[in-house]
Amino acid sequence: MASKTAADYDVIAVGAGFAGLGMIYKAREAGLSIRVFDKASDVGGTWTWNRYPGAATDSESYYYCLTFSKELLNEWSWTQRYPGWEETHRYLRFVADRFDMWPHIQLETAIVSADFVEEDNLWSIKTAQGDTFTCKYFVTAMGMISEPVIPQFKGIDTFKGPCFHSSRWPEGLDYAGKRVGIIGCGASTVQMLPVMAETAASVTVFQRTPNFVMPAVQQPMTPEWEKEIKDNYDEIIAKCRNHVFGMAFDSPVGRNLADTPPDEVQRIFEEHWPRGSFRFVFETFDDLLSNADSNQAAADFIAGKIKERVNDPEVAELLTPKGYPLFAKRPPLDHGFYEAFNRDNVRLVDVKDREPIVEVTPSGVRTTQNTYDFDILILATGFQAYTGAQEAMTIRGRQGKTLRDKWEDVSASIMGVFAAGFPNLFMITGPQAPFANLPTSIEQNIGYIVDCISKMESEGYDLCEPSQEAEDAWVAHTADIHGQTLMAQGDKVHSWMMGANLEDRKPRVLIYFGGANVYYDKLRESADAGFPEVQFNKVA
Repeated sequence: MASKTAADYDVIAVGAGFAGLGMIYKAREAGLSIRVFDKASDVGGTWTWNRYPGAATDSESYYYCLTFSKELLNEWSWTQRYPGWEETHRYLRFVADRFDMWPHIQLETAIVSADFVEEDNLWSIKTAQGDTFTCKYFVTAMGMISEPVIPQFKGIDTFKGPCFHSSRWPEGLDYAGKRVGIIGCGASTVQMLPVMAETAASVTVFQRTPNFVMPAVQQPMTPEWEKEIKDNYDEIIAKCRNHVFGMAFDSPVGRNLADTPPDEVQRIFEEHWPRGSFRFVFETFDDLLSNADSNQAAADFIAGKIKERVNDPEVAELLTPKGYPLFAKRPPLDHGFYEAFNRDNVRLVDVKDREPIVEVTPSGVRTTQNTYDFDILILATGFQAYTGAQEAMTIRGRQGKTLRDKWEDVSASIMGVFAAGFPNLFMITGPQAPFANLPTSIEQNIGYIVDCISKMESEGYDLCEPSQEAEDAWVAHTADIHGQTLMAQGDKVHSWMMGANLEDRKPRVLIYFGGANVYYDKLRESADAGFPEVQFNKVA
């Protein structure tokens, strides 16, 4: 039967970052009422939580942005190639101000549960304060990398100094002159280490698996560069839409490393290395992510650069990735990471082969070989990617089944947007969506979601029921593509891109590796065909 009561809102979304703000703009444009909740004290999503020293984007600023408004693109000015968290946060506040989004946002409100109420065909959303709101359409917009993983080391609760995850940086923390330990050596550590090492008494990094860290090459945004960007935004947006990772790169470039003489390969690599960003991968050769030998050549080149920049050969060897291909782990960008290890106050501890961590003590960390004393202990231990934020709250679909239960063995979805058994639930960049420049993927998802909702509203449908057959087909398709790539080795190196960094879950395919551009085409094809992956119902 149709709903007996009117919903409080057409749409409720959780998360007030890029996805939540983009959802407000498009929902209002479609004539839908919307409320966005966020547990943080401000808008910004990732850029409200990740405030550690050196936190910055790894995508270049001028396409790490929302593109729904030409006025927005022209009115906002970036100051540098890779904005720090402060600038990105200011940008998102500017978006909320510029488009009068604040009346639709409720901050400092954690959502603890979302239940599909079958007798009313509505979602019931409960806050930590005990309030309940109802909506016809429920949208998760919390981001694919937002739920931190906290390691369960023995004694971790006994440490007497500040001990926290890097994404929950304490306001006003003074680390100058302090002994700092950082557990983890992924993207956050790559960014924070060079900054912290400048004033900390010492910084000790506990590394499990080294990363392929490529140069960022930070640059100020000059008036001339900004004018060139703004004069060509249509082309830039089109490049992102048609790129395999959603970035404004010139690729494919029409050459394969496998067909190129070694001297020419070296010349091309040397030419592109100082340009910075992921252009080294995407604007050199087209087969680096598909051909194992070509990938190894790129890996060897990066290994050589590490040895050039790290003075101690033993430390350089520990920092050199081995046994997995470039991009099987997400490669960070470097703002002085390798040079930081040339400082007398920075040391590296190999916890995989040489000194596994035994316990955290009240004064520091004890490994199998040594005891280290610290004033501050930082857990740069990553995130439960793609599914973590949805699983952190209780989301119940039909028959009371939770998403957490559904995803126990396979993080299944339809294009990372729909989940079978969960009517009128939409996810923005959920599991088995591509890993790409996030604002591009977010906007593509939002457009698809709002098109689906608009179809329902204009044609009088009450429910969209994702098909189990369509979900099974997408899961199989995603797994098949993943198995054909070099990325399939991600489970061997505890990559969060495979969920292999979670102790209580087996690795699984979390990412669509068929190319972001191909994925965007599939979204468009689905919408143009009337969303065949779901069944639309009018409830009498």
